[in-house]
Amino acid sequence: MTAISAPFRHATRSSLDAWRNAALVSAGLAAVTVARWAATRAGLDALAVGAVFGLALLLLAAPGPRDRALATRVTRIDLGQLSRAVVIGVVVGLTLVAAAVIGPVLGGSTRIPGVGRPDLAFLPWALVTILVASAEEAVLRGVLFDRVARAGGTPLAIAVTTVAFALLHVPLYGWHVVPLDLAVGLGLGGLRVATRSVAAPAAAHAIADLATWWL
Repeated sequence: MTAISAPFRHATRSSLDAWRNAALVSAGLAAVTVARWAATRAGLDALAVGAVFGLALLLLAAPGPRDRALATRVTRIDLGQLSRAVVIGVVVGLTLVAAAVIGPVLGGSTRIPGVGRPDLAFLPWALVTILVASAEEAVLRGVLFDRVARAGGTPLAIAVTTVAFALLHVPLYGWHVVPLDLAVGLGLGGLRVATRSVAAPAAAHAIADLATWWL
């Protein structure tokens, strides 16, 4: 009886550990997001705030002691597979941009409400934009996705990270962006599953965000 029940106890323990880790990542993500919102409301430099936010997310996504084996596997990743994932992400990102441009035109609008070129130099803005987009995906479709999938399966991981992605943007952009972000988050989650890599959603996210400079 003990030998039979041992694997089940191990599975339960692993699931609890995964849920606990997912909760810790979620709490860290919430704290960093609130800090970013508070810094923005205080009138601090937007570029500096964005850079610190991105770096904080990268620290949150950094592997812990129990992830050393995973980190070792990542260093041996197939460059061909990585390149394909990035290309797929870029194509999806460009598709999102095309939809953002064509949709309002078909609806009789000549502009996209709420989106405009920031009053910043392009290069530093672009670098911070890529940093933030990639860091968000490293946390959401990387660390958090893996932990929730380990605890409750892939569909739940897609659902949790999609909702987290939408809520992440509420403090800065308001609740009206939630439906759009839910749709985008669902697509990025699908990319994560289809390519088995966080590189594809990171590339798509970065391309879509960079496109706001011209929209």
